[in-house]
Amino acid sequence: MAVVGAAGTASAGGFAVREQSTVFLGSAFAGAAAGGSLGSMFWNSAATAQFPGLNSESSYTLILPNADVTVTRLGAPAPGAGLTLPPGTPNTTSGDIGIDAVVGASYGAYQLSPDAWVGIAINSPFGLGTKPENNNYFGAALGRTTKFLTINANPTFAYRVAPGITLGAGVQIEYGRGKLQFATSFPPGPGTAQFKGDDFAFGATAGIMIEPASGTSIGLGWRSSLTHELEGDLTGLAPFAIPSKAEVNLPDIVTLSLRQSVMPNMRLLGTVEWTNWSRFENLTLTPSLGPQIAIPANWSDGWFFSAGGEFDYSSDLTLRAGAAYEISPVDEATKRLTTIPDNDRVWLNIGASYKYSEATTLDFAYSHVFVKDGNFDRTNTTGQIREQGNVEASVDLISVGFRTRW
Repeated sequence: MAVVGAAGTASAGGFAVREQSTVFLGSAFAGAAAGGSLGSMFWNSAATAQFPGLNSESSYTLILPNADVTVTRLGAPAPGAGLTLPPGTPNTTSGDIGIDAVVGASYGAYQLSPDAWVGIAINSPFGLGTKPENNNYFGAALGRTTKFLTINANPTFAYRVAPGITLGAGVQIEYGRGKLQFATSFPPGPGTAQFKGDDFAFGATAGIMIEPASGTSIGLGWRSSLTHELEGDLTGLAPFAIPSKAEVNLPDIVTLSLRQSVMPNMRLLGTVEWTNWSRFENLTLTPSLGPQIAIPANWSDGWFFSAGGEFDYSSDLTLRAGAAYEISPVDEATKRLTTIPDNDRVWLNIGASYKYSEATTLDFAYSHVFVKDGNFDRTNTTGQIREQGNVEASVDLISVGFRTRW
């Protein structure tokens, strides 16, 4: 229910939502595909087979983004054409475009036999929510409110094929809902064109967990690409609503993680992740009447590297910390959308778990994400106005969760 009510806000590269487990948020997602908590199922289906009996886990993360867009140059699309705007020129700055959001993630797993498990994961893997405080700033011609929400159900099955080797696989059933707005005139006024639509998409997950020695766990997981063809209406360009479709291509994700005990009460963690964001070439809006609208992206693939550790302070309290560096799929000004102010980022994370009882563990985590300042160089949807400028952004994350062994 928490996932269904959540509004997704991207905090990872592109418009991915990485906050799928309070436990792994505390370690900057180091070790995320190598087990340790049931939330590892998101990155690796084989992690369904970690614990005996019936287990569940839920996480709830408050995402507090901050991003400001400033237009510094206006002109026609021709090279060299344009006017540099002096600092402080009215309507050059968006104000904060970030929208606060809560994202939930829940997991359950049940052991069928000594070597077989079934599970279910409910997540919001991708999401976006931006809206300028200054609705009539120049950048409104490139985009006003933009929202994208996904709700993903992932039933899984895992089987221990040999001592220390477990395989897992699952099916993704994902609901997607999006809204896109942009000003219909320049300078931007009250006129707004808007598309709203939704869709279901289907994919797969798979993974392997290898434990070559006591205290060592290596996990490799894959989440397949998905394509949403959102169906809805386009309003604001005609006196009536125009039935339209918008295609959103979401990436494959491959995650490799290590979990290594170095002392009885200490573990080192690491993760490398590749995201196939090069599938996101453009956002295409196709009305049933009128010309197609294509918003180019041409993103590159994304990479994520993290390292962290866990320390059992006592039998009831575990502390964890981690740091990560993420290479954004947006590596040029012409690829950066003002409504998705993405760039390379550094994550600094801390967390803790408290064993409240033999059956219940409480989890806590906090992260600050430093997003590198970036430039943009875009034209509006009609191709008539070219805008250049810069974006500043950062994100704070506060997460709580609980795990239960039934």
